[in-house]
Amino acid sequence: MKKVLFILFFLIPVVASSQRIRVRNIPEHDHQAVHFGFTLGLNTMDFRISSSEFAVSEGFYGEVSTLSPGFNINIVSNFRLSNHFDFRILPGVAFGQRRIDYYSIDGPGLPGSGDWDERIEPRLAGSQELESSFLELPFIIKYKSVRIHNYRPYLIGGVNLRYDLARNYNETDEIFLSLEPFDVYMETGFGIDFYLPYFRFSTELKYAVGFFDVFNRRGNSQFENSIERLRSNLFILSFHFE
Repeated sequence: MKKVLFILFFLIPVVASSQRIRVRNIPEHDHQAVHFGFTLGLNTMDFRISSSEFAVSEGFYGEVSTLSPGFNINIVSNFRLSNHFDFRILPGVAFGQRRIDYYSIDGPGLPGSGDWDERIEPRLAGSQELESSFLELPFIIKYKSVRIHNYRPYLIGGVNLRYDLARNYNETDEIFLSLEPFDVYMETGFGIDFYLPYFRFSTELKYAVGFFDVFNRRGNSQFENSIERLRSNLFILSFHFE
């Protein structure tokens, strides 16, 4: 009997603690028809470069070899569609840069192709940093899972209209190529909502792919001739405060 009482003495506090009611912070937040907030984020900008026939025949090509961090700031407007879906508009600005290194090799072919001799070492022929200052207007659909206490995972998908205000071309500078300012991006990602006592904080990872060829051909240099198409993509880590 003493052993039974001894076991119960230790089990009762454990059972009682497991039965405690967990506090649900801001329980009405997800039922608001409209709410607002802001976003701070980090990004890395990249290019998908399609090499031209000139690049293959002359052994001269460009590639993005360095990814530099940038940042973005957005205003959040969230419209509730249902228990699990929201429509979001996040106008804002994004800043970043991309660096293209141009390489020359002796003989035709490109690295990774069947007609390239791996014993040949490419030589750096030039570099160019392309800065971007985007005005952006994302339209996002957000799918939210069931809320688990003060956490709620979600998925997102949508499009983003971006216009680049940075002037990447100047006739007097030794600039190899320039970019078209406008592009449309498809965006997809995932995140987690954290319900804090006074607001909702979210972390989100997103991948954006540009639809259009943003290569703006202005001359006939070997740098421009080595590129057939140039498309953008971005990785974005966002922190939402709503």
